[in-house]
This record gives sequence, structure tokens and C-alpha cells, in this order.
Amino acid sequence: MEEGKNMSFLQHLEELRWRLVKSSIAIVVCAGVLFYYQEWIMDNIFLKMLDADFISFRLLCDLLGICTEPAAVEMQSMNVSGQFSYALWTSILGGLVCASPFIFYQLWLFIKPALKENERNSMGGLVFYVSILFLLGILFGYFVVTPMTIQFFGNYRISTQIQNIFTIDSYMSMILSTVFYTGLFFLLPIGSYLLAKLGIITAEFLRKYRKHAIVGVLILAAVITPPDLISQIIVAIPIALLYEIGIITARRVEKKREKNELNQ
Repeated sequence: MEEGKNMSFLQHLEELRWRLVKSSIAIVVCAGVLFYYQEWIMDNIFLKMLDADFISFRLLCDLLGICTEPAAVEMQSMNVSGQFSYALWTSILGGLVCASPFIFYQLWLFIKPALKENERNSMGGLVFYVSILFLLGILFGYFVVTPMTIQFFGNYRISTQIQNIFTIDSYMSMILSTVFYTGLFFLLPIGSYLLAKLGIITAEFLRKYRKHAIVGVLILAAVITPPDLISQIIVAIPIALLYEIGIITARRVEKKREKNELNQ
């Protein structure tokens, strides 16, 4: 590939188009595999959260003594195409997650020629860290945040005369959105790194508003988890750690910038 400065606007568009085409092919291939195994995935990955023997609940029961009852929920599809639509949507979103490292790599190959050599060196390994953090966020959302939410709402009763009958639409929407957005939230340190590189934020700024961030984290944990202290702490600790990692990352960027300025 030519250096970004030697490429015309149309050449940049053509390069971006091919990066998007390759990424789309990767998503479609992964989605096709997931769609083929849709029944197993639905039974063992999504509906399994309703069982008390789900791995997250077993660990909580064995390690912390917090045992849960199976969610007394019946599932139904209210629309003619409901089951097919969510099988397709789940496959596409799952394909996006599975292909995410390749997609991040294609994005890096597109922007890399526009960077100076020292910028390329300083951002080496960025694709690896973005992929790892995003996938860790997906796993955290799936094994921690979503099961607690499902169990809480599945077992919550205003009255014993009211049955919980979830539609596949609301059930899958809650799972997919929670898991995916948790994955994006885990990219906070990467966002801190890029904003620090651009000089928009500093480590001092993040430290100044640490208390505000902690309050925000606690509120967020209270919103997305059942109303018990242990669950909120389990969710709040990783989020708070991500904020602290963002501070450390921003400080490292500043130190490197100061060192370069002294050497000039």
C-alpha cells in the first residue's frame, strides 16, 4: 500500500472500501457458522442463564455462599418472524464479535499509512490491546452482568398471581445490548490513551474527577445489577479498575511526550 500522503481522496475511499469488504466477509463467514449451530447456541448459551446451575451462579454459590433459584420464566415468541429474526440478528452480532480482532486489524491497516513513524511505533500493539479489552468486556457482560440481571427480573414478583412470560424479543434484546455495550465500555483505557495522545485529557484531569467517576460507577452498578451489595461490588470493581488504568495510561503518554520534548 502506498503512503497515505501520496494517495488521492478517491484512492483513500477505494482503500477504505476494500477494508470494509474484507471485514464484511469475515463477519458473514462467522455469522454463517453461528447460524448453522443456532439451536445449540440458544439452548446452551442464552437460555442457560435461566438455570441455577449456570457457571456464574455455581461459582457465586460455592465461593461466596450466594445461591440463587432458577428463574421461573416461560419464553414465547409473539411475532410470526420473531424466532427467525433473532436467530439471524444473534448470528450477525456474534459474527461481529468473533471477527472483531480482524476488523480492528483492517482499521489499523487503513489509518497506519497516515501516521508518522514515531506514531506508528508508539501505537504498536494497539490492535492486540483493543481486541483483548473488547473480548474481556464481552465475557464480563455475559458471565457477570447479564446473568445477574436475568435472574433478578426473572424471579421478581409484584404478586404471586402474575407470571413472568418473557418474549424472545425483550429477552434477547436485553442480553445482546448488555453484553455488546459492556464490551465497548471495556475500551475505556484505549479511549483514555487516544484522548491523551491528542492532548484532550490529562492524568491530572482524570484524578481530579475520580470521586465523581466513582459515584457514577456505583450508580451504574446499581442500575445494571440486582439490588444487593455483593452483586454491585462485583460489577463496580472492574469498572473502577478500568478508570484507574485509564489514568495510568494517560500519565504514561504524558511522560513519553515530555521525554521527547527534552530530547528535541
